[in-house]
Amino acid sequence: MIRKAVIPAAGYGTRLLLLTKSLPKEMLPIVDRPVIQYVVEEAAAAGIQDVLIIISRGKRAIEEHFDRHPELEALLTTKGRTAELESLHRLSSMARIHFDWQQTLRGLGDAVAYARDHVGREPFAVLLGDTVVRSTVPATLQLTNMHKLHGGAMVALEEVPSDKVSRYGVIRGLSADGRLYRIDGLQEKPPPEAAPSNLAVAGRYVLTPDIFDVLERTTPGRNDEIQLTDALNELAETGRLKGVRIDGRRYDIGSRLDWLQANIDLALERPDVGPGLRGYLTTLLGPGDATDA
Repeated sequence: MIRKAVIPAAGYGTRLLLLTKSLPKEMLPIVDRPVIQYVVEEAAAAGIQDVLIIISRGKRAIEEHFDRHPELEALLTTKGRTAELESLHRLSSMARIHFDWQQTLRGLGDAVAYARDHVGREPFAVLLGDTVVRSTVPATLQLTNMHKLHGGAMVALEEVPSDKVSRYGVIRGLSADGRLYRIDGLQEKPPPEAAPSNLAVAGRYVLTPDIFDVLERTTPGRNDEIQLTDALNELAETGRLKGVRIDGRRYDIGSRLDWLQANIDLALERPDVGPGLRGYLTTLLGPGDATDA
């Protein structure tokens, strides 16, 4: 059973400047919740109750979001605003949330390495803090369920259009059933003509404790950073890495278009704002296009 999750959330978010100059990209809103809350909720929905978030300078807002706010709770109680009060209680009780600071931003692999003492000698989940996955069964639960059956390190996979493979890590591997893959290697952000497949790593992982030894000996790569992909490649070369093609839609919140699409798609599913938004889209796009949205 996977009991712990690590959420790296220390990056600068430069793709969304100037919006992220003073606001962590993980705190960007999707409808009425920040991105990072969706990520923690996904971990909790997978049965994970211990979450370590790796942050850095300028990310204090993430800590404050998950902390208790007794004065605000008292005010809501006085005003009889029970719905808002209950939402605050759910937020602060969904999981035990811890924080660690990545002192120097040296890449995703380095951020994951900060979790070594917290995780100990057990497998753990990693959820990227700027990635939301919309699915019927939470993506992390899909991954942990497959880990229970097959064990070992695993990454979530999604099929992406060829013009997007240069944004992600892409696998080389084989599958007997189209769902579980034996991964032979990964290539980080390949040009479309050189991509080994169109299956991209979807920002969700189940890793085993041996990843920390691999990260420790991984030499810095592009931008002098410790790349998680390089460490995963060592696992793949020794037959210790699998991929799971998940059912769901991933939104990379570092992309302006994905962020806007996430707001629209998730808002349309909401009974409180969905009908009104659909009506508004109808006035802009016409009945056929709004229905497709």
